[in-house]
Amino acid sequence: MRLALRILACIAILPVGQALADDDCFAPMVDWKPKEAVAALAARNGWTVRRIKIDDGCYEIDGTDGEGQRIEVTVHPSTLDVLEIERKDDTGHRRRGGEDRGGD
Repeated sequence: MRLALRILACIAILPVGQALADDDCFAPMVDWKPKEAVAALAARNGWTVRRIKIDDGCYEIDGTDGEGQRIEVTVHPSTLDVLEIERKDDTGHRRRGGEDRGGD
């Protein structure tokens, strides 16, 4: 009986774990803008790009802002909406901010 309850408990929890593991920016690949468009977005915002990569289904820009501060910017791949900007301070700690929106 206890084994059956444990199995039922695991089955009940499984969908929650899958929901937490979903990509942040789900969009079909056919709808994604090219990396060149992401680079153009960065240039319009005055950011210098070190690398553009894909993380959790989003584009992530690793670079510096106009003041030379290191940033990581999360961009939705199909809308090019800026979802999050993380700035690193002098100690290497990250600060989050998302108010600097820049999209098409």
